[in-house]
Amino acid sequence: MGEMHLGKTVFAQLMDLIPGHEFRRCVDRYQGNYKVSTFSCWDQFLCMAFAQLTYRESLRDIETCLRALGPRLYHAGVRGHVSRSTLADANETRDFRIYADLAQVLMATARSLYADEDLGMELQQTVYALDSTTIDLCLSLFPWARYRAQNAAVKMHYILDRGYLDFKRLYRLQRALAFFVIRSRKDFRFRRLVSHPVDKNTGLRCDQTVRLQSFYPAKFYPEPLRRIRYHDAETEKSLVFLTNHFDLPTLTIAQLYKCRWQVELFFKWVKQHLRIKKFYGLSPNAVKTQIWVAISVYVVLAILRKQLRLDLSLYTISQILSLSLFEKMPLLQAFQQIGGTSELGQSCNQLDLFNL
Repeated sequence: MGEMHLGKTVFAQLMDLIPGHEFRRCVDRYQGNYKVSTFSCWDQFLCMAFAQLTYRESLRDIETCLRALGPRLYHAGVRGHVSRSTLADANETRDFRIYADLAQVLMATARSLYADEDLGMELQQTVYALDSTTIDLCLSLFPWARYRAQNAAVKMHYILDRGYLDFKRLYRLQRALAFFVIRSRKDFRFRRLVSHPVDKNTGLRCDQTVRLQSFYPAKFYPEPLRRIRYHDAETEKSLVFLTNHFDLPTLTIAQLYKCRWQVELFFKWVKQHLRIKKFYGLSPNAVKTQIWVAISVYVVLAILRKQLRLDLSLYTISQILSLSLFEKMPLLQAFQQIGGTSELGQSCNQLDLFNL
């Protein structure tokens, strides 16, 4: 790691941990640089990695900070002209799978580094958080069209068991512009307004728009609900769901409930470990790009932690780096100033994501 310095910034040394040939393979696989002349996928990744490491909250924020670096930006490896519109366009149009595949490459490296370490049990199921199918399912909750029209934050979502079937509470969620999916009770009384076609080969039995019929439920929740009945072939159970989300595909509603623990783990993991406060784009591709770049950066920090034998949490490592990214010093020196290097003495539960 000592030879890595050679007058480079801390940020450039950190990015050297990403194998260039593997990155190029990911880009070529999805033709990421096709007809690109000035702002490459590597430039895009560096800008997004900088944003993740320094906790930028908007494209304007990223643009302002990077331009303020002046010549140091070139030494960080960014060759293209950085502008808010250019970065936004790259996030919207370049296939997010470039960065999803890169994250998988980095995770393979991290798994080998942590192969002999007991990573604990606290986040043993974090594998679900990094599964692309689960990510797609979780992001299906985001009302993209409405998000564009209202320019509002992504709405909160609640996936609840029938023990939480309280219509007064559910109506508060509705009025707060939150989405919910909840199992219905057997004694649920309703009046059907509309029946929608379903593909029964998928296990779906009905998709209806209904109103509550009993006095107090109807009083507490006076608006229509969506009622979906689904037959789970694995358990041979018939499940009935209520939701206020009328736009999602019918089968997705059933899948969300079936995978509710994975969905919860995903959002918990993103909040705790990636600390993403805001999404920079409005499309599924832009959001997935941001998430996968953030995951890649997280894994790079884990690789660094092992290679430098740092006895620090990934949170502490990221905090230190955020203040010294453009200093020209050996990476190890940035951490030695606080006496944070030693053999790894104990497991770090943050790293359970590598126990795949």
